Amino acid sequence: MLPDLEAWAVFAAVVEHRSFSAAAQAIGVNKATVSKAVARLEARLGQALFHRTSRRLALTEAGKPLAEHARLILAQAVAAEEAARDGGTTLAGRIRVAAPLGFGIANVAPLIARFLGDHPAIAIDLQLSDARADIVADGIDVGLRIADLPDSSLRARRLGDIRTHLVATPAYLAAQGEPRRPGDLAGHRLLGYSNLPGPWRFRGADGEPISVTAAGPLTANSGEALLPALLAGLGIARLPGFIVGPSLESGALVEMLPAWAPPATGLYLLTPPSPLRPARVEALIAFLAEHLRDPCADPPRHGR
Repeated sequence: MLPDLEAWAVFAAVVEHRSFSAAAQAIGVNKATVSKAVARLEARLGQALFHRTSRRLALTEAGKPLAEHARLILAQAVAAEEAARDGGTTLAGRIRVAAPLGFGIANVAPLIARFLGDHPAIAIDLQLSDARADIVADGIDVGLRIADLPDSSLRARRLGDIRTHLVATPAYLAAQGEPRRPGDLAGHRLLGYSNLPGPWRFRGADGEPISVTAAGPLTANSGEALLPALLAGLGIARLPGFIVGPSLESGALVEMLPAWAPPATGLYLLTPPSPLRPARVEALIAFLAEHLRDPCADPPRHGR
């Protein structure tokens, strides 16, 4: 017996829109059709997929893992249809993109503007957040992530390297002294960037690893939020080049211990597991891959 693909697609729509009514409106059918499709799928599976009350709709424990399968089934079907329609036609439709906040504002948003100028029939929903997006669950077509990626079912392409820099103002270093080795940081005020959790790790030319616990007056999950305190001379921070690059170039900040810098973190482009993608998504991936290489380069360094 063939699977009830329509029921799986309707189930995915209910999960995404969190109600039968909203799902019905989104896919252009009446609420009764949605209810019948979900009931049909529940009957085939022999288990309830939702807890229903007059005020709340929630997935059952059985429904939670099946929701991921439903999303993939729907995404692959949509991609297959769009790929067939896209051949030889103008690129059109919506693309959902996720990127880290600071990197997205500085590097991704300008590229999105250029891409839209070249493809006026495309619309892009750009989601900028330092919280890690769930590419599949959030329906993201293209995700950019700065991380050491764990094993994953996502399709990942490394675009380049993002290096972190240990920086402070010249005035802070003049007043407090400049660290000559990572161990010297123990006596300094260290501003914490919580998107790089754990101790600060360094590695010398001989491969010697050293860890330093960051402790100081400010911790934030946004590197941009640390900049005012950093530029006010309140401490030392370890931040990615795309955040501190302009301040390093101007000399407002200087870099310390470059010989002890840890290995670079990768900039990755992520897509859902399915190899089927609409032509508009393939075009954006190619565009971002081509133009996001230069921002990965190190900023000019102003040392002591």
